[in-house]
Amino acid sequence: MVMDEVKNQTSIEQLKEWDRNHFMHPTSSVRDHQENGAAYTFTKGEGIYLTDIDGREYVDGLSSLWNVNLGHGRSELAEAAKEQMETLPFSSSFNNYSNEPAIKLSRKIAELTPGNLNVTFFTSGGSESNESTFKIIREYWKLKGQPQRTKIVSLQKGYHGVTLAATRATGMDNFNSFGTSYAPGFLNAEPYLTGCEQGDKTHPNYENSIRGVIEREGADTIAAVIMEPIQGAGGLNVPPEGYLQSVRDLCDEFGIFMIADEIVCGFGRTGKMFGVENDGIIPDFMTVAKGITSGYIPLGAVIMKDSFRDELAELTGGVLFHGFTYSGHPTSCAVGLKTLEIIEKENIVPHVKKMETVVENEFSKLKEKHPHVTNERCAGLLGAFDVFKDPEENIPFKPEEAAAPTLSKLCGDLGLIVRPIMYKGANTIAFAPPLISSKSDIEEIFNIFSQALTRFERQVNS
Repeated sequence: MVMDEVKNQTSIEQLKEWDRNHFMHPTSSVRDHQENGAAYTFTKGEGIYLTDIDGREYVDGLSSLWNVNLGHGRSELAEAAKEQMETLPFSSSFNNYSNEPAIKLSRKIAELTPGNLNVTFFTSGGSESNESTFKIIREYWKLKGQPQRTKIVSLQKGYHGVTLAATRATGMDNFNSFGTSYAPGFLNAEPYLTGCEQGDKTHPNYENSIRGVIEREGADTIAAVIMEPIQGAGGLNVPPEGYLQSVRDLCDEFGIFMIADEIVCGFGRTGKMFGVENDGIIPDFMTVAKGITSGYIPLGAVIMKDSFRDELAELTGGVLFHGFTYSGHPTSCAVGLKTLEIIEKENIVPHVKKMETVVENEFSKLKEKHPHVTNERCAGLLGAFDVFKDPEENIPFKPEEAAAPTLSKLCGDLGLIVRPIMYKGANTIAFAPPLISSKSDIEEIFNIFSQALTRFERQVNS
């Protein structure tokens, strides 16, 4: 071994040690990290691929965290950041100060959003976007002389972030029970009870539907309903046809605001620019982040109807006492603007819709070959399947058998990064590759799935 290699090896081991000793990882097992260190340490990304500290290459089958939609290593995005940093790296948006990238990006968003969702309030990420929406809506109702309208209805298995109110809106108890402080006024309804939302009271779980919750609590206490067009972290759950429309109608019936959490679905992930467009509805608010900059730099936003902004302006008459240091950050907005330009220029959204068909075809082959694969679903390049012991008899693996984490680890061993989801006993494998993925890229992903499943079958059948 030459001296440079020795130095490099020492450096790698030093980084691994520093990681274990000094870097506390989010949404990770603290004990596992202390005992085993980082699962992966990535040093480079190019297109749909990641390279780790040991030089091994992986397909980024989750777009890192559902967000690197344009793939890694896009020089145009780096150049946009560099140019803006050299011109005006930061400028506050408080006290009605403004900057060119924030103005242009808000205008561009207005061109892309459905209906009259024409006004953008910038944040640093998804949690802040949802937190901001709750506060702004509650302030609106207070100014309207209805201060009792504070309650937010969300869905079980929905995920909306980890700030205080966003955590409580999240319908996953392993998130919303974290810590000892709980934001009041949040109610989690049972998802996807379309008939109930349309008024069918004969369903045995009617009282836990959104309509049932509204009727129980009183519509005059409800500020808003929030939901993801497709649930992400809760299991990649796709609503039945007509469900989002039934919720839109329900909100209209009771004069309640509808918030679409587009943080995962937005900017092309589902084969439409925004997830709600698959159902042809227009919410009152959309919250976005992740794909707005392809994950290259933090940025989020609340997008609202201009009619709401106009009414709020009349009601406040003064300062809106809410905002973040980095609201309208010029460098982040410059990268966001370039991201949206690339999405349009390269026809990313129609490409994603075309790739949806490829995913569906690959699913058919996978199910034919591997008996444990079931409940496959996808919208654009947002997909998942469940791993069952016996799909025909509807017999799942037991939680202690950890089928999804085992299969995910096998995928990683073969060079594919995906996400296992085990919430409420599920054994789900979620994948969301970069939106630039080609037919051959998707075939490569499913080839690795097949190899991993073959190894998995040997383990469970031995």
